[in-house]
Amino acid sequence: MSKLTPELERKLGTAVERMPAFPRSVQKILELTRNINCLPKELVAVIEKDPVMTVKILKVINSAYYSLPSKITSVGQSVVYLGINTIKNLALGFAAVGILPRMNAAGFDIQRYLLHSLVVAATARQLATQFSKGAADPGDCYIAGLLHDFGKVVFAQFLAAEFRDALGHSAENRVSLHESEMAMIGVDHGLVGAMLAKRWAFPDHLVDCIRDHHDYTAEPSAMMDCLRVADQIVRFREIGVSGNPWREEEPLAAPHMFGADIEALVAQVVLLDKFVEDASLFAQVGAD
Repeated sequence: MSKLTPELERKLGTAVERMPAFPRSVQKILELTRNINCLPKELVAVIEKDPVMTVKILKVINSAYYSLPSKITSVGQSVVYLGINTIKNLALGFAAVGILPRMNAAGFDIQRYLLHSLVVAATARQLATQFSKGAADPGDCYIAGLLHDFGKVVFAQFLAAEFRDALGHSAENRVSLHESEMAMIGVDHGLVGAMLAKRWAFPDHLVDCIRDHHDYTAEPSAMMDCLRVADQIVRFREIGVSGNPWREEEPLAAPHMFGADIEALVAQVVLLDKFVEDASLFAQVGAD
């Protein structure tokens, strides 16, 4: 990656600083759930102090999607029914949705971007569980999937003209969006997303994964492999829009773990359609 000019570094720093802070309650939930001995009551205590999150979690669990025989009325019941990991992912996702702008001058479709990111997150988690043999933490893979493209949101919001040019250049010339960003802006969304994740106090290994997910010279990791391939699967299936469509000549990342045939791999990720249903419900509730 080329060295940033002082002017570009200043613009990016200002853009990242103008993004909303990640809610402290969600950071606390992530801290708690990194401990395998986390008690449900500890999680409940944090969530109940966030009334917006509480309402949204109860709205999801009482939706027609779950079709429960009786209404769930408390966060404690929700944790028992859904489990700690699902509640953590809901909280993380609601926080991310709350930060997304409703509109942007770049013409970037935020709702379809959100669907893409949510399904990449769930798919990366599934790939880690199914293929990594313990080398990648499924929870971290979910977070990496959800946040890996957040730099595009920064671009769309605060470098709208340049990002619009990058989107157009990518589509017209059939080149990857991160390459177009380098040409039009001078930096790709991975670096900007990493700057944001660092500001939000995410762990270094997640910051590094977000920064390097398009850099194939970076130090490899099982989490990176799961993230890259999840992104490819979701683009191949045309789920949501990331601004970077699947290209027929694009090789599957990490063939040593997943093989080289994307259609065969998609067939093995049997929950993919459920991930889309989950994400659609979540995006609807999160935006309310």
